[in-house]
Amino acid sequence: MATTKVERLMNLVICLLSTRQFLTAEWIRESVAGYDDSTSLEAFSRMFERDKNELRDLGVPLETGIATRFGGVEGYRINRDAYELPDIDLTSEESAAVAVAVKLWESPELTSAAQSALLKLRAAGIQVDQNESAAAVTAVPARTRGSEPALGALLAAIDEGKSVRFEHRPSLTEPFVTRTVQPWGVVTFRGRWYLVGHDVDRDDTRT
Repeated sequence: MATTKVERLMNLVICLLSTRQFLTAEWIRESVAGYDDSTSLEAFSRMFERDKNELRDLGVPLETGIATRFGGVEGYRINRDAYELPDIDLTSEESAAVAVAVKLWESPELTSAAQSALLKLRAAGIQVDQNESAAAVTAVPARTRGSEPALGALLAAIDEGKSVRFEHRPSLTEPFVTRTVQPWGVVTFRGRWYLVGHDVDRDDTRT
């Protein structure tokens, strides 16, 4: 099974954080899961360049230096001291808000990420009591807590940077039209999910 871009980036970050030595592109290609999907050195080089740029755009302190253990060629690492977050000290109100957010995203597509975030906070010593949020969550529209049929496909397209095509009906009195959209994200408002992106046919931002 092919590795997704997010998995590949996570593998790269973990690899570059695990050592203070600079690692060469060749070593990364052979050792980091996800890069073995590239069919040629040229394809790997393009993929690796995109990944490096994306990590830097995300604020990851990716450094370039001499990989002495690999014959003195160029290598890469992540500055661990610059990458680590400071200690997080949440107030009781902020902790309750986190618990509400975890409860809010109870859909098959989002619950895994929400629970992962909760586990990381607890591992950092931050106690989040989900029971305290029970009353607040009852006010959340039921549709928000559920799953929309197209949500998983849209999240996958956003993750992979792919366009989506679907039938859209502007109003009940108008016919369906085919829309091609470069998706940027999905948001929820008053219990409904909305797609935000660039409408290719109209060459404009649409929701």
